[in-house]
Amino acid sequence: MGKTTGFLEISRYDRQYAPVADRIQGYQEFVIPLTEDEVIQQAARCMDCGIPYCHNGCPINNIIPDWNDLVYHNDFKAALEVLHSTNNFPEFTGRICPAPCEAACTLNLTDEPVTIKTIEYTIVEKAWENGWIKPEIPKHRTGKQVAIVGSGPAGLASAQQLARAGHEVVVYEKNDRIGGLMRYGIPNFKMDKQVIDRRMAQMQAEGVKFYPNTHIGVTKSAKDLLNQFDAVLLTGGSEKPRDLAVDGRDLNGVHFALEFLSQQTRVVLGDQLENQITATNKHVVVIGGGDTGSDCIGTSIRQGATSVTQLEILPKPPEKENKELTWPNWPHKLRTSSSQEEGCERYWSVSTKFLEGENGQVTKVHLVRVDWQKDDNGRWQMSEIPGSEFELKADLVLLAMGFMHPVYEGMLEELGIAVDGRGNVQADDKNYKTSVDKVFAAGDMRRGQSLVVWAIREGRQAARAVDEYLMGSSELPR
Repeated sequence: MGKTTGFLEISRYDRQYAPVADRIQGYQEFVIPLTEDEVIQQAARCMDCGIPYCHNGCPINNIIPDWNDLVYHNDFKAALEVLHSTNNFPEFTGRICPAPCEAACTLNLTDEPVTIKTIEYTIVEKAWENGWIKPEIPKHRTGKQVAIVGSGPAGLASAQQLARAGHEVVVYEKNDRIGGLMRYGIPNFKMDKQVIDRRMAQMQAEGVKFYPNTHIGVTKSAKDLLNQFDAVLLTGGSEKPRDLAVDGRDLNGVHFALEFLSQQTRVVLGDQLENQITATNKHVVVIGGGDTGSDCIGTSIRQGATSVTQLEILPKPPEKENKELTWPNWPHKLRTSSSQEEGCERYWSVSTKFLEGENGQVTKVHLVRVDWQKDDNGRWQMSEIPGSEFELKADLVLLAMGFMHPVYEGMLEELGIAVDGRGNVQADDKNYKTSVDKVFAAGDMRRGQSLVVWAIREGRQAARAVDEYLMGSSELPR
């Protein structure tokens, strides 16, 4: 694939970021794209490796070597067709996917994987610029109606697939704009929301109807959907946040991360908010070391925080993985996000003891260092290190410790949907059926908190399952 000796002759070169001092002045995307010639050259590095582990590294099984070869031969239009054959929204994954495909690349054995994510991004952006992406109108209509609840990546992917199969598709979203957590949970500096809007326009031309401000189970009965539609697909995500059960949790200035992030996104989109949660001139402590915590860091810095500190209860990962043990799987190793690079102190192996405040406002976080050891059964156990207590100034504490399961109140309780042992909606990844007749579930609501690329995969597969249920067979891909 690509140029036979390309990986020997050409070094890896990837997109760069705008300087920190410039990018923190606003909320625009700050990744600097490669030129078309540079992308063609990088695609030439894709080697004829025999077994392309990148296929399995990618949850949606992107046919990566094929579109790398097409890009190398400057056939971006054909590359787009191959890319779209497995991925409805490469402009989403080209921005916010962590790229497990690159970890699985054979060249990652030498820390020089093909710049797969950048090539993907370039293909789809070039396609939008040249007007190659057009609505795909089905030739025949089935007369079947499908309701999709939730407009995140799983809901959007399933909606597009089912509309192209000829069904009448209606997407309900509780928020005032379409996009789910991609809209309000991911800052604009990581993904500008016009990226969602232009895809929505394509889907509307394909026949998908969007109804925002419609909270199923709250403002509209969930059981009514069963009477109105031939099938119902639940893609509402996993939005029950993990809370912090310590003294002082009820102090002012302690908030869930999503509340903080969504407010700033609304402001960027032009909304007027009263009493917005802001980090301006504050000592900010972010509890949780994942992507959501990182987004809180970048947002806090742009709002003018005095200091930002991120806490992680788990030990600091190794600087570099052992390739012989981990490749081609996603490795556990130290990663530093663009937001963390902008100015943040990070602590590992620390646990929050309690929060201190004055006049009802948080002022300090009291912490203790912890040690992790395996017990006799090989399970990791945490213990506090005596005498290691310390404290941090805190005017704003953001809880970014992940999400536990879907919200039960409202829709799920009204429908009486069964949940599994982890608290997610019970459905397998073959037929995606729930315990209620003609109700299906996909995405984080079914599998738990995960990546956008997994949500797209589940949305596509669930669409095929719904199509088979309605028609007896399906030509949609899995």
